[in-house]
Amino acid sequence: MGKIGLVTAKYIIHVNISIEGTVDRPDVIGAIFGQTEGLLGSDLELRELQRNGKIGRIEVNLKTTAGKASGEIIIPSSLDKTETAIIAAALETIERIGPCNANIKAKSIEDVRISKRNSVIERAKSLLKELTHTTLPDTQEITEEVSKSVRMMEIVDFGTDKLAAGPAVKDADEIIIVEGRADVLTLLKNGFKNCIALNGTSVPKTIVELTKTKTVTVFVDGDRGGDLIIRELKAVAEIDFVVKAPDGKEVEELTKKEINKALRSKVAIEQAALELKTPSKNSRTPTRAPARTTTKAPIRAPVRSITKPTARPREPLSKPRYESKLSKKDTETYTKMLDDLMGTRGAYILDEEQNVLGKVPTSELNTTVKNLKTGINTIVFDGVIDRDLINIAERSDIKNIVAMDSKISRTQTKIKILTKKTL
Repeated sequence: MGKIGLVTAKYIIHVNISIEGTVDRPDVIGAIFGQTEGLLGSDLELRELQRNGKIGRIEVNLKTTAGKASGEIIIPSSLDKTETAIIAAALETIERIGPCNANIKAKSIEDVRISKRNSVIERAKSLLKELTHTTLPDTQEITEEVSKSVRMMEIVDFGTDKLAAGPAVKDADEIIIVEGRADVLTLLKNGFKNCIALNGTSVPKTIVELTKTKTVTVFVDGDRGGDLIIRELKAVAEIDFVVKAPDGKEVEELTKKEINKALRSKVAIEQAALELKTPSKNSRTPTRAPARTTTKAPIRAPVRSITKPTARPREPLSKPRYESKLSKKDTETYTKMLDDLMGTRGAYILDEEQNVLGKVPTSELNTTVKNLKTGINTIVFDGVIDRDLINIAERSDIKNIVAMDSKISRTQTKIKILTKKTL
């Protein structure tokens, strides 16, 4: 009878049936065809529609309880939704099945295409999830591998010394100097194309020339060799910033995250020089202490011999003490430094030979002196000398402090205090 099934139908009619008695399935099907015959006209005759494949096989599911039958009728339909709804409504006109009264109520019309669409959506979600978790990561790995290979191919020989370098060294305003070719390859893999290698501890002429026109960051291994390279570069080239790999690690061993973190924490060359200078100055401390003792003895002896019972002569005695020890060269040096620092809120830290160990902001001066402890002979800064600085300087064995002004008199400390006015 039926030429279409649930698979090929567009709609499925669900009808509830309740019968006041006991009947069989053929009785229900016969009542459906018999009592709807001629009701809807020849175009919607159920027998003709079933013969043409517009209505599928009618399924009747009955259950008998206490002498009464109830269940469901299922009719597949490939008609349009309007004609299907008319067929469903026509079934409600059936009042008797066999000898028994019956009550038929159309429950719903199911659109099979919606169910198929939902199934398609769920399957598509599953396929997309599988694609995302399996295929795409592989694609990303391939892309990353190809990109790294391309970056590695970009390494060039730069300058007359044929130094391994990235392709952007010539045109970049900032460059990164590393120790060897392997370090250049590591930085290229991670997207840094403005790097160049030293190829040894001696500084090539190419590097010296580059540092004159570019902002230079030195990126060295976290070992003593790295410290030596920094000192060598500082002596012959113009360096701006210094970066060190974590202790015990080499640049070529770092991950991209470690490289970025290290470069973000770069320090000025002056600060790096201070840190490198500290260990070597410790060994000089024992020889400096006797020198200060012998210097103070001849100064204090005349004071004791000249001192009168009154306290008034102390001021003229202190003035010759400082003037006699300040040479013309030192005066010129301190004056020039103060002029350079005026308005900058900066400070110069000098060693015994008046060489500049570094320049720091005055806000960091106390902390820097505390950290270095030894190796500092003179401080020249744009500010006012106060008691806190004097206390720190005395503990660090500093001889001279030069500033714009001072809240501490010369007689209140053993440190030589010089101001712009006295200079």
